[in-house]
Amino acid sequence: MKIVWIGHSCFRLEQDGYVIVTDPYEDGSVPGLGPVRETADLVLCSHEHFDHNARGNVTLRDSAQAPACPFTVTRIDTWHDDQQGALRGGNAIFLIETAGFRMAHLGDLGCGLTEEQAGKLKDLDLLLIPVGGHFTIDGAQASALVDKLTPRHVVPMHFRDDGLGTGFAVISTVGEFLERRDSAVCLETSGLDTDCLPDEQVIVLRPAMASAGA
Repeated sequence: MKIVWIGHSCFRLEQDGYVIVTDPYEDGSVPGLGPVRETADLVLCSHEHFDHNARGNVTLRDSAQAPACPFTVTRIDTWHDDQQGALRGGNAIFLIETAGFRMAHLGDLGCGLTEEQAGKLKDLDLLLIPVGGHFTIDGAQASALVDKLTPRHVVPMHFRDDGLGTGFAVISTVGEFLERRDSAVCLETSGLDTDCLPDEQVIVLRPAMASAGA
């Protein structure tokens, strides 16, 4: 599978020519990120906030012309906050499986997981996890969740990058998360190929739509 971090919580996933885009953001909604302009076969949105639900920025291919879908997608309903949605509503986790590869996009997870939910996400090949805090779990909470779920690889998302000038000012950088992890690599690329992932557990990508040098 080919994976590209477009920025914020937006990713492009491609397997056998079939494309999924997750959590596209509205133009100008995320500081430092250029607009999402993708063509895909499926759009997954974890919730209905403007920086995660811009489906109109993704052109959907005619299903008659699309390749067969190689993905199985399972939705797991959670909360965007630690008060059962009273502050920010619900959040969906998407468990995505293809060709024996299991990954999950946690969306704007803002709460702990039940044992049943955690059981469905145990020992993933790849976990896309928010780490910035304020709107989501923070770096310390994200690290504890990684310890609980024991994924083979982790890509942090939804954080501020002061060097690139991306992300909301009220959320944290990836540093709080990385300082709690023993094995991490920061790549100067936005893309990954699941057939040749790095040895390190944590993989920090550069958002494809970062304005600086994009």
